[in-house]
Amino acid sequence: MAKSSNNHSGRAVYLVDGARTPFLKARGKPGVFSAIDLALGATKPLMLRQPFDATELDEVIYGCMMPSADEANIARIIALRIGGGDKLTAYTVQRNCASGLQAIDNAVRNISQGYADLILAGGVDSMSRAPLLLQEDMVHWLAKWSQSRSVGTKLKALSQLKGRHFSPVIALLRGLTDPVVGLNMGQTAENLAWRFGISREQMDAYAMQSHLRLSAAMEKGCLDEIETIYDNSGHVYSEDDGVRPDSSMEKLAKLKPFFDKPYGKVTPANSSQITDGASSLILASEDAVKKHHLTPLAKLNPAQWAGLDPAQMGLGPAHAIVETFKSHHLIMENIDYWEINEAFAAQVQACVLALKDEDYCRDELGLLKSAGEIPEDRLNVDGGAIALGHPVGSSGARIVLHMAQVLKRENAKKGIATLCIGGGQG
Repeated sequence: MAKSSNNHSGRAVYLVDGARTPFLKARGKPGVFSAIDLALGATKPLMLRQPFDATELDEVIYGCMMPSADEANIARIIALRIGGGDKLTAYTVQRNCASGLQAIDNAVRNISQGYADLILAGGVDSMSRAPLLLQEDMVHWLAKWSQSRSVGTKLKALSQLKGRHFSPVIALLRGLTDPVVGLNMGQTAENLAWRFGISREQMDAYAMQSHLRLSAAMEKGCLDEIETIYDNSGHVYSEDDGVRPDSSMEKLAKLKPFFDKPYGKVTPANSSQITDGASSLILASEDAVKKHHLTPLAKLNPAQWAGLDPAQMGLGPAHAIVETFKSHHLIMENIDYWEINEAFAAQVQACVLALKDEDYCRDELGLLKSAGEIPEDRLNVDGGAIALGHPVGSSGARIVLHMAQVLKRENAKKGIATLCIGGGQG
């Protein structure tokens, strides 16, 4: 993301406006908002303040990892529900944690190459509504039951029904486990903590900082991108509700390891929160900016993607950052601010350590020397997913939008927004 440099791969692409819902922490039961509720909660007020109608959009692209059965191709539902009309095309993308960023990248490339001028892009997930699934044995039993025609065959089928058949499969946990290496995302964070010697105290200190930074940003009014939403009972949701302003090292130290019991270091408190939320952005070509008299927040460049060992997936941002440097002829000192999605404290800390480690940069990133060190006071300056949550489909869009806000606020020129991606990408 940059405010001044040219987009070297085609036409200039601008982020002209954006909005998100408050990120609402999952609390052990389905949340009050479905994914489409959240997506519209971010998108409708965004569109209402534009000088053009939804029918003038060329496309809607949205990321979503956990749509409900009623939300297949949620982007198309958004397009129709905001009044885009039958002719407004739309599609939904999935790249795990970077689904929202993938939506933005697709939009950037389409505009850059002249296929569109005005695109709504973003992402959403209502993680609290992730489904419970049936065990495979239960699925087979139900198939037998449906095929039973006589009393005898039904009785036989009933005799084969066991208590274990009723044990649900938690889709969210399955989705956060890599099927190739057999590790959940928290275990990959444990791998990084061991590899880079990151202590439990360092993780907790980073988590506390995330909460305190977000709390300070809320007090200062630095989260203008949030749109208030209302449920059917008239309750008001106007801010991220997972933040803990009273976070302290003493409180964090009381939590036990969750992913590698009992000896690990990664706890729920130094991990991102399971959360519901949506983020929507409007991207425009220079022609559209002039036609509609829009005021750009930032100029966007196409994303750089990188792959790596799924067991080390949290290092994906380090790899993608180096690819970005190579593609755009940048060095660390060219970047004013950074957003690295806080999947885990250890994961962000490992990325910072990897980029300044000469051996890692040489052996894993193909560099002749260290890439350099990301300044702590320029990284996630208003907190991150540890404090406000990580609705998987939305986070990529959120960090792009917030980076643009930070650049504007600080009168800065260049920023990088990056995420680790389950499955080993960045």
